[in-house]
Amino acid sequence: MSQMKYDRFLNEISRRREPSLLRELFSLQVEAPEDAVFLMAGMPNPDTFPLVEGSLTLRDGRALTLSPKKMVDCLQYGPTPGYPPLLKQLKDLTQRLHEPPRWRDSDVVVTTGSQSGLFMAMEMMMSPNDYVLIEEPCYTGAISILAPYSPRYLPVNSDSEGMIPDSLKAALSRWRPKDAQDPLSDIPKFIYTIPTACNPTGAVTSEERRREIYKTACEYNLLILEDDPYYFLQFMDEEKFPSSYLRLDTEGRVLRFDSFSKIIASGLRVGWVTGPQPLIRKINLHKGASVISSASMSQVVVNELLEMWGDEGLRKHVREVRRFYHTQRDAMLLAAEKHLSGLCEWSVPAGGMFLWIKVGRISDTWSMVLERAMKKKVMVVPGQGFMTDSSSLCQYLRLSFSANTPLNMEKGLCGLAQLIREEIELQNSHQFLQKWG
Repeated sequence: MSQMKYDRFLNEISRRREPSLLRELFSLQVEAPEDAVFLMAGMPNPDTFPLVEGSLTLRDGRALTLSPKKMVDCLQYGPTPGYPPLLKQLKDLTQRLHEPPRWRDSDVVVTTGSQSGLFMAMEMMMSPNDYVLIEEPCYTGAISILAPYSPRYLPVNSDSEGMIPDSLKAALSRWRPKDAQDPLSDIPKFIYTIPTACNPTGAVTSEERRREIYKTACEYNLLILEDDPYYFLQFMDEEKFPSSYLRLDTEGRVLRFDSFSKIIASGLRVGWVTGPQPLIRKINLHKGASVISSASMSQVVVNELLEMWGDEGLRKHVREVRRFYHTQRDAMLLAAEKHLSGLCEWSVPAGGMFLWIKVGRISDTWSMVLERAMKKKVMVVPGQGFMTDSSSLCQYLRLSFSANTPLNMEKGLCGLAQLIREEIELQNSHQFLQKWG
């Protein structure tokens, strides 16, 4: 296997970032003899911590107990890469699920949800006015990270099967593959995508497309930022899950972002990034300089829960969560068929928490949602928020089925249908006045 060079992907600030001496010394503590006397780090004395032990009750009635020793782990500073027992579990889980071809050259870092990992990765690479290949429609959190850099977006179209490879190639057509070898070239550095249950569309990129997209990334020497918080929420049997980009990565060009937010608890804010060691090392440096370490209590709780469940327990829990959201999706689709047929178009979400609909008979949903939806007691997200150019007209809406009851979905879509009909009448009257004065 050829050795990847990563300098082209790092911006000037990231290249200059150096390790903190204290953080480096702190990491040695793991390898130190048990009777070593530590006079290095300014760690608070555990005798001053107000919490001593605790217990959390699981839905099945079992108790997850945090012993006094575990509580100290919860309340004390931790290593920047993550709580060591949890890191080991995450590495084992990632290897088991994805079997990365470059596993020996890879590493993992715990992040505060996958969002913080994504932020650090993009900040590591972005410079002002960089070209950016980004799936559209796109997760709003990614756009928020990128916006301050005034990026020159190259939107890559997607449909019900995810990102369209031909659209990616068209976006890259102004460059030649060899331009990636020129340090002065403005060729993009990465492709950003949510390949599984994309937020907002719910599309799952097919295996065939993933392989073609990865091949293009290799050809143009691009990284793939695989943002995959909905990986476990694919509404199909696990054996049919398409290969992750990490599983396809024979060259070391994938940074993968995972999260427990959708399957355990979003408030715990535990995610992790997997990727080539040189890039994970830079993310660790950023993390150490910004937050020092992720919240220890969240990491310990997740680790203890995974220990209690074991692999089979985690699989059982994930199946139950997937089944729940699958049922929620079906309830949303029933309500949509009943109230929005003839008014809107949509594809059946293959996973996730959202239904992405096109309101074909109105030119833009922005004012309808922000100015008039409240009167119908229904709140949805206008499609502009998921577009790289939010000033353009957009006919789309994102509806969430994750946290509502079927009854509320029925009520909400009934109100939305009324709102859309009124908006069509309002638009028609405006057009009549403009034409006839």
